[in-house]
Amino acid sequence: MKINWGTGIVIAFVGFISFILFFVIRMTTSHNANHDLVTEEYYKAELGYQKEIDAEQNALNASEQIELKKSPDGLLVIFPEGYDNTNVSGNVSLYRPSNKHLDFNLPLSLSNSHLLIPDKRLLDGRWDITISWKHQGKDFMHKESITF
Repeated sequence: MKINWGTGIVIAFVGFISFILFFVIRMTTSHNANHDLVTEEYYKAELGYQKEIDAEQNALNASEQIELKKSPDGLLVIFPEGYDNTNVSGNVSLYRPSNKHLDFNLPLSLSNSHLLIPDKRLLDGRWDITISWKHQGKDFMHKESITF
């Protein structure tokens, strides 16, 4: 039996479509790939985004900036000298893009104008750090990505 060129084209199309459908079905039903959202309630978080923009602008307009330093004990968050340790309240949020189970939040409690995040909590890799604090009735926010 001889296959003409028209039948060959049809067989090639059917083979290609089958190949693509196989990979589409395999990827959508695979449990190996976790498809997690960054935030569970995305639209609710989006409504408060202007407050974040204003807080970031307040931090940029400040005379001195927050500094992040790696130390043997962990990550050191250094606040400017002008901050009264008892007058600062806030939160430090560490987000790991590759695994949401490693994310954690720390309440901001300063001693000597710095905060130490222990080395045992930070695995090697990329971390997105968001530091939000309130000082003298103003909201501030600092965002930075680091590789630890």
